[in-house]
Amino acid sequence: MLEVYREMLPVMQARGGAYAGTDIPEFYALVQELFTPEQAELNNRLPKGPFMAEALAQELGRDPEEVRGILEAMADRGLCTTFMVKGQRHYMAARFMPGIFEFQFMPGRVGERDKKIARLIWDYKQACRALAAPAPLTFPVTRVITVDRYVPAGNVIHTYDQMASYIEKYDTIGVGTCYCRHAAALRGEDTHGMPMQVCMWFGPTAEFAIERLGGRHLTKAEARAVLDQAEEAGLVHMSRNTSQDIDFVCNCDRWHCEVITGVLKHPQPARLFNSGFMPVFDAEACLACGTCVDRCPPQALSLGEEGPPALDLERCFGCAACATGCPEEAIRMQAKEGYPAPPKDSRELGAALKASRQQAAG
Repeated sequence: MLEVYREMLPVMQARGGAYAGTDIPEFYALVQELFTPEQAELNNRLPKGPFMAEALAQELGRDPEEVRGILEAMADRGLCTTFMVKGQRHYMAARFMPGIFEFQFMPGRVGERDKKIARLIWDYKQACRALAAPAPLTFPVTRVITVDRYVPAGNVIHTYDQMASYIEKYDTIGVGTCYCRHAAALRGEDTHGMPMQVCMWFGPTAEFAIERLGGRHLTKAEARAVLDQAEEAGLVHMSRNTSQDIDFVCNCDRWHCEVITGVLKHPQPARLFNSGFMPVFDAEACLACGTCVDRCPPQALSLGEEGPPALDLERCFGCAACATGCPEEAIRMQAKEGYPAPPKDSRELGAALKASRQQAAG
């Protein structure tokens, strides 16, 4: 194995994120498939934050066109990101996750190399999980966004709880292939008939996804139609646990989503993943048909001998998959009392996460 791949381990560790870098055979098998040697060499020299190819070339003492060519090839394969700032092309190094892992599958390719990468990423993740110590509960980094049309008129609903607000805010909206389900399909797993083209991005993130990752530009009407499709299928709207700097919305299932499958291993998943809302049943309209029970991703509902389903609030995400599927429209979403607002932005989220980790460590 070339030394350049060994040198990648501390580089990826320093970038942080999930599965940042573990010194195991699966790591080296993966990076050798993802990066050519020249891409790996340049990846190991990328600075922190946005940069231009010319500046990096000057720092490395290399030809600017050569460096730009490698960066462009890396961006096309989701190994770094790129975007325009005041008419000038910038690049930025990418983490494994969120980042490179998702980028490999957003284009929806189904070639043999894509199947190989899907298996290598899966093997690496499984090996990392086997070595990891049990993680303490920390401040949630993602949150559920409920289906706000099921919140009755007259109830207070904040802008950050309204999917429509993100559609109206951004001029550039993109949609592409769900990373989790497509990776599962490449591994030969059942995707349960769930829609694939439902991962949404906003603003500069959408521009990168459309330009490099096979994303499709959406009008605002088309974006609303994608949300309708996801809600009909019983998927969960999920994004970063902030109120302002939302640049993506995933529409997640219970079988393959990295976040949902992770929180469902906890006996009280609602403590880790929640919208701040809960379902309320109209006892007279409810037929106890069980549709909501079947659609509930965290299995928070159960039917008794009569009446509406019982609700386990320690499991309920507040996602409204029950409400969107109810044939009698007997379910509405109600805000939980005392549920805190999410942090304003990534800086506040980072501070909350750091504080919770320090508290967990004692």
